[in-house]
Amino acid sequence: MFNRKMLICLIIMMTMFTYSGAAFAEEKDEDIYDKRMALFKKTEALTQIPWYYLAAIDNYERNIQEDPDDEQAISIDIPPEVWFGIGNSSMIKDERIIEFFSGKGKDGNGDHKADPDNAEDVLYTMANILLEYGQTEDDIKIALWNHYKRDLTVQTIMNTSKVFKKFQDINLTDRSFPVDTQYNYSYNNTWGDRRGFGGLRIHEGTDIFADYGTPVKSTTYGVVEMMGWNLYGGWRIGIRDIFNIYHYYGHMSGYNDDLEVGQVVQPGDELGGVGSTGYGPPGTSGKFPPHLHYGMYQDNGEREWSFDPYPFLQRWERMENE
Repeated sequence: MFNRKMLICLIIMMTMFTYSGAAFAEEKDEDIYDKRMALFKKTEALTQIPWYYLAAIDNYERNIQEDPDDEQAISIDIPPEVWFGIGNSSMIKDERIIEFFSGKGKDGNGDHKADPDNAEDVLYTMANILLEYGQTEDDIKIALWNHYKRDLTVQTIMNTSKVFKKFQDINLTDRSFPVDTQYNYSYNNTWGDRRGFGGLRIHEGTDIFADYGTPVKSTTYGVVEMMGWNLYGGWRIGIRDIFNIYHYYGHMSGYNDDLEVGQVVQPGDELGGVGSTGYGPPGTSGKFPPHLHYGMYQDNGEREWSFDPYPFLQRWERMENE
């Protein structure tokens, strides 16, 4: 009896520790988002650059890092030669010396040093890099292109800024399964299978079989980047999310009437319906059973590649059924 009581007490204590640990982790996560938002808003007040542009740049850079530190306040990495200036080989942090060498580094926290490891200095410097070109949306695009020299990077950052602006939040973690789970559907892991139409290639997604017209939903927060006919995918939609991932919806029967390129979407928003379009010129349909082809493509700042969406679909399906 004594041992049993001790065991019960031990289980209760372990449960309490586990719960408190999880609660602490959740609170810690919330704290870092609050800290980041406070930094973005402070820099906006100092420079008049809207906070959501700075947040989008920071978010983009965090998601191209191989091993990002989730507890790091700001992840923007400005190259040393840009920060300190060519010729400042000793990397002197005095703002006057940096300016002498035509560096971009700025003092954002008033300690008279421009430190690339200080979050306030980094954001203030990034904001001033943008300000060199102006404050309008077009000015920001030009500034971003001159800084990153990559169209997809500029497009991703601008898309993410639109999402942050609309929802006034940067902690957007909800997800949704891509077809309405109240309907009949089935799917298996088909990523990487061979496909023959149009030449030998691999299948870059998961096929979710469902009845014609079954509602197709956005899985994530993002911006509609592509709509229209594709030889392979038929009527398809491409959505770029806030984690530098492109979500591809293929073989659809059509789109919702109010959906358009550039529109901000969130998890659960209806995009259109399941169909069997594709494998031919516009309007081709019925060459295979109706299904949704769902693909995911990761961008690392240099290239974009397909990866297996199946584990994510399983997770999102469980979340909806909880």
